[in-house]
Amino acid sequence: MARTRASTFDQQRASILQAAAQLFAQRGFEGASMAELAQACKVSKPLLYHYYRDKQHILFDIADYYIDRLIAIVAQVRAEKLSPDTHLRALVTRFMQEYQHSQAQHMVLVQDVKFLADAQRAQIVAKERRVVNAVAQAISALKPRLSKRTLRVPLAMILFGMINWTFTWLRADGPLTYESMAKVVSDIFLHGITGAAARTQANTATQRRKQREGREEKPAQMTTSVP
Repeated sequence: MARTRASTFDQQRASILQAAAQLFAQRGFEGASMAELAQACKVSKPLLYHYYRDKQHILFDIADYYIDRLIAIVAQVRAEKLSPDTHLRALVTRFMQEYQHSQAQHMVLVQDVKFLADAQRAQIVAKERRVVNAVAQAISALKPRLSKRTLRVPLAMILFGMINWTFTWLRADGPLTYESMAKVVSDIFLHGITGAAARTQANTATQRRKQREGREEKPAQMTTSVP
């Protein structure tokens, strides 16, 4: 008779994956042992083996679940039927918002997938291609000349190159947020550095003008004094 799973099985597995992702991000896949993983997950080593047969099994699930979230973002943005420019900006913004809250998982995906067995790695790579192709299609929708595969896929990889390694330098206590950086990346990718700078200056000037106009239109407050 098959053993019945506990009602908390999926919740416990998710907790294990979160702790394991943090450990892999800090120590690297090769540097973390199952004993250290059990300690980080706050479970016994035998219980850890109840959920996962080995480190590669854990690594695969971390990468697989994370890339599924990126695929879900692609589907959500596509369902909104935005204009080409807004569509691409939405993808960049939501990817970077996900990166902010899943930094450890993103580091594992970028750095440790190479340690998976060939069949497991092929599954992850296939899903990564779906994400890349979605971004390539979004780029090709901007202008007809960008629809050629020889151009749109390399451009997609350039865009990912701009955002995928932000975890190495973008700090939570720094002056830039992931959301503000997403706007910078989108502006640079769509308009170039000089174009992005000009757009930023124009937007700033527009905001200041609106603020001035708002102050000028605001009626003066009348005060009364009580004798």
